[in-house]
Amino acid sequence: MSTQSHDHHHRHGHDEHDHAHGHSHAPAVTGGNEKRVLGAMLLTAGFMLVEIIGGVLSGSLALIADAGHMATDAAALALAFIAFRLAARPANPSQSYGYHRAETLAAFVNAIAMIALVAWIIYEAVMRFFEPHPILGGMMLWVAVGGLAVNMISFALLHSGDRHNLNMQGAAIHVLGDLLGSVAAIVAAIVIIVTGWTPIDPVLSVFVALLILRSAFALAKQSGHILMEGTPPNLDLEKVRTDIMAHVAGVEDIHHMHAWSLTATRNVITLHARICENASGDNILAAIQERLAHEFGIGHATIQIETRTCQPA
Repeated sequence: MSTQSHDHHHRHGHDEHDHAHGHSHAPAVTGGNEKRVLGAMLLTAGFMLVEIIGGVLSGSLALIADAGHMATDAAALALAFIAFRLAARPANPSQSYGYHRAETLAAFVNAIAMIALVAWIIYEAVMRFFEPHPILGGMMLWVAVGGLAVNMISFALLHSGDRHNLNMQGAAIHVLGDLLGSVAAIVAAIVIIVTGWTPIDPVLSVFVALLILRSAFALAKQSGHILMEGTPPNLDLEKVRTDIMAHVAGVEDIHHMHAWSLTATRNVITLHARICENASGDNILAAIQERLAHEFGIGHATIQIETRTCQPA
């Protein structure tokens, strides 16, 4: 097997691509996300104490569950904040890709924490059905209304950030769960005040928990797929292969293709390209890079040029 060195051209091609896509904007976007997460974290942690006290005094599982949810969210938002700080750090010899995966890891941990919290809420709700507790509807209502206001502000902060960022999605799902919890607590409080029917409290707690579970599973699946180096779901490798062979003259075959994601929006690919013996490896290399960048949005590609059949690895 004969190969053609392409390191110099490969790096040069990446530099042009990076400047063309304006990486200078990335720190500003990340910084904005960082501030939104920090603001939401401070709001959540502050009102969590109010809900804990209100839940204990009123005897409401919906409030206690929401307080526990807010405690988990405060920790999750702190984790998301730390992940943004890590992701902004430059690459180094021990972390050659940088720290972008910190955001995906934070999203995965957040999703697992949410699933565990849902299991706890459902367990507590079942126990309440067997052992009903007296509930002070008036106190429960006022605390729940305050919680709703705080959660709406936090959700608005996070929803105005980068919606494609998994770390922001994970943080927003947590706060959305809090918001739904507050709505459920308000409804439960009104029902208890009007009718005195206390089982509505654990019933609505379970309903909100199941809504949260759906989002948490989706986030865990998406972030877990990235952490497992799975092929990006929006990228068809066979389509990439046939596209390159159809549009780049001199390419006889594309093989040994591997694609994965650094984050939900940054894909990476490696491939071998067998070319005609009289073709220019440098020109083909540049053409493949250009095709990958503009047709498939892949800015980081490692390409091995071959002029003979590649032996199996």
